[in-house]
Amino acid sequence: MKGGVFLKPVIVEAQEKLVPDMMAVLQQRYLVLKLIKTSGPIGRRPLAETAGLSERETRSVMEALRDQHLIQVAKEGARITAEGESVLYDLEPLIELQYERNILGKRIKQTFGIKDVHIVKGDSSEIGASNELLGAEAASVFSSRIGKGRVVAVTGGSTLASIPKHLSCYPGAEDTLFIPARGGVGDDIGLQANVIAATFAQTCNASYKSLYYPESLSEEAHAIFLKEPGAQRMMDLYSSADCLLHGIGDAQKMAVMRESGEDERRLLAARGAKGEAFGYYFNREGEIVHHLRTVGIQTDDLKRIPLILAVAGGSEKAEAILSYLHAAAKQTVLITDEGAARELMNFI
Repeated sequence: MKGGVFLKPVIVEAQEKLVPDMMAVLQQRYLVLKLIKTSGPIGRRPLAETAGLSERETRSVMEALRDQHLIQVAKEGARITAEGESVLYDLEPLIELQYERNILGKRIKQTFGIKDVHIVKGDSSEIGASNELLGAEAASVFSSRIGKGRVVAVTGGSTLASIPKHLSCYPGAEDTLFIPARGGVGDDIGLQANVIAATFAQTCNASYKSLYYPESLSEEAHAIFLKEPGAQRMMDLYSSADCLLHGIGDAQKMAVMRESGEDERRLLAARGAKGEAFGYYFNREGEIVHHLRTVGIQTDDLKRIPLILAVAGGSEKAEAILSYLHAAAKQTVLITDEGAARELMNFI
């Protein structure tokens, strides 16, 4: 491997953020250069047909490659130069990886009928891996799509907690109201939805509202709680939420984190629960098999929320992600990693 190649994936990803069209141009020129290498000498018309481009597009790409001395164009057709061979060698691991991500993303998007899929490199299930790339990508997608004057509901969990540090103050951020999608999870207060909503607000110089709801309330106590003015105000906010940012958890692991009783864990296992999101448990086919009694975003709300960002990665979570995607609203944007995406393809 030539020197400097190991730094290029980071550089390319940074360039793609700064100039979104750059990657498309790079991929197009790479494809034409690769076809010229494998089929050259080759004329413009057969090259266009093979590459799936118009003759005008092909001529433009060939001129750019010729001007950079990467190909030679003669009467018998185009052929690659030694310099072109070197460039192709350097780019191959980067472009092929990006192609794979794009193909994976398109297949997942088409299979589940959701709005979009973003895949970051790596597998967050591996030892020593983190959620930072997922958090950075989620922050980028959120800030580019949210607009201004919005009510944003966020769930708890380590993946969601990794997002705010990567978030910059987008235009109109101060008009955003962040609210917890539901109560906190487990004993780690830093991973609870109330705290994460507050962290988003602090980062964006925005506002937030908290909702404190004990998960052990009886049905009677829950009914009384719903009549409280604070609960009523939060329910009004849930009905007007413009965005939901949520994670996806493994059903059994989430039950353990919530310190669910043995009876509830057996029920989840018996009903085939695989994934969990905002208090709902889904089986592999996306059917709701159990849900927590709580105040917060309900599955019926998903149809009317314009922007839903589901953030989850790691090969170990693939089946959990699968279970949620079967029930996901069409406006859902999935942000995941290569480990989860590749494993997900084994299930579909």
